[in-house]
Amino acid sequence: MSRIGKRAIPIPAGTEVSVADSRVTVKAKGGTLKRSIHPEIVISVSNGEVAVSPARETRLARALWGTYAAHVRNMIEGVNKPFVKKLLVEGIGYKAELAGKQLKLAVGFSHPILIAIPDGLTVAVDKNIITVSGADREQVGQFSASVRAVKKPEPYKGKGIRYENEVVRRKQGKKAATAAAA
Repeated sequence: MSRIGKRAIPIPAGTEVSVADSRVTVKAKGGTLKRSIHPEIVISVSNGEVAVSPARETRLARALWGTYAAHVRNMIEGVNKPFVKKLLVEGIGYKAELAGKQLKLAVGFSHPILIAIPDGLTVAVDKNIITVSGADREQVGQFSASVRAVKKPEPYKGKGIRYENEVVRRKQGKKAATAAAA
């Protein structure tokens, strides 16, 4: 039994959830999100709540039950209040800027890195803080991860791109040669 799947998902005021043709659609002031539903899962909307249940008692249905409940909960939350991830660019000469619908990163390579910003996401750059926001939690997380993957923080000086609350474990580095060893 899925603890997440058993709980009914309340629908806030101003949000519209509909299920048709094995697709769930969530609309609100923040936009519209759609997701296809696996045949093993049944999603129903009634009395201002969304209920997710397995279609059959199979191992796959039990595995997908809580996952789809979490997806629907994230969709409802995202169209009402966008998800936000912040990335910090650290290092001397490292910088980030917007170039139209692309994010331009100068992070120690011989050339700038251009990353296309997907539709549905808003990216803002203030000094060396990249703010990624959007209604789709997966899309925000995936884009943030792809930006971070360009130059992960290194353990000696901490240079690179990291999440706002990420802690980079630092290494000591080389020690100076002592007079006793010489």
